[in-house]
Amino acid sequence: MIKHILLVAITSMFLVNVAVGRQSSEETQEMGFEEYNPKSTLVVPENPVKRAKFPFIDVHNHQWNLKAENMPKLVGEMEDLNMGVMVNLSGRGFNRFAGDIGSQDYLSDMVKLLNKEAPKKFIVFTNVSFKDIGSKGWTEKAVKQLEEDVKNGANGLKIYKSLGLNNKDINGNRVAVDDKRIDPIWAKCGELGIPVLIHSADPASFWDPMNSDNERWLELKLRPGRKRSATNPVPFEQIIAEQHNVFKKHPQTKFINAHFGWMANNLAKLDKFLKEYPNVYVEIGAIIAELGRQPKMSNWFFERNQDRVLFGKDSYRVNEYYTYFRVLESGDEYFPYYKKYHAYWKMYGLALPDNILKKLYYKNALSIIPNIDKNQFPK
Repeated sequence: MIKHILLVAITSMFLVNVAVGRQSSEETQEMGFEEYNPKSTLVVPENPVKRAKFPFIDVHNHQWNLKAENMPKLVGEMEDLNMGVMVNLSGRGFNRFAGDIGSQDYLSDMVKLLNKEAPKKFIVFTNVSFKDIGSKGWTEKAVKQLEEDVKNGANGLKIYKSLGLNNKDINGNRVAVDDKRIDPIWAKCGELGIPVLIHSADPASFWDPMNSDNERWLELKLRPGRKRSATNPVPFEQIIAEQHNVFKKHPQTKFINAHFGWMANNLAKLDKFLKEYPNVYVEIGAIIAELGRQPKMSNWFFERNQDRVLFGKDSYRVNEYYTYFRVLESGDEYFPYYKKYHAYWKMYGLALPDNILKKLYYKNALSIIPNIDKNQFPK
């Protein structure tokens, strides 16, 4: 009997200790920022949007090595999204063997393919090679190639962020965004009546210390190659100043500043910038998370600058468009973004009025990008 009582007592103590240990383990559990992803208990109305309210023009897209057999699927996806026109900024493609943009023949062949397989659905921008900048006659050759590309169907010029970051001249020197050797190209775009969509630098956080104060810490951890510094290659502020100097020197050329010019986190500053540079527009590619976390300020900005903002997405992933539509069109609260390393916060809908949505989705693009068939869009 006594042995039985002792056995029960010992067993009870063991079970208590196990329970306490389990509780202690749960209470003291540690995890990294990457693993912490709690499910929200908030119950609010949800109105996901998988199709834009109005047909839209995506002014910031990249389609590489398009082939006729892939066109039906792509066009079908565009129709499902209500994308009226896609602007393919990678008109020259990329020659991996040369480590540079592709040829004029590549652009010409792409334009012919698009016009045959999906007439009126695509607009193509060309690109400039800075590989031999500094060599004799480089500027004149680049201007001539630009003119030929426009004759072959290009309707704008896309400048990649490599200008100012990675491009070097024949002497090994960094090519600044406002390098005077490029000035004739900007001027020629103005003469030809085509816009320049330009991406300069990266988010300023890539230059900031990689510590607990950095909002892009997770992105820099996952993609360490994106970390920058004042000597890699120069400070963020310098590259942006060079870009703005180009805008100032060429008031007759229309520029589309990609990614809100990295000012989506300071809309008052961007508002002031747009007043200072009337020849510059902005597009929302890859910065919808910034707009979605400040709905009041975003509405203020769109009301004041409704004629200067264009729709852009950048990377082409169909399901990611849904978040753009939901932020722009709905009044939903506290819904997720699709990339934690871009935004660990939640989104709020702006519920933009129809008159502003129409300008954002297509009217502003129609006003500055030539040769888009306007009959595809509401008046």
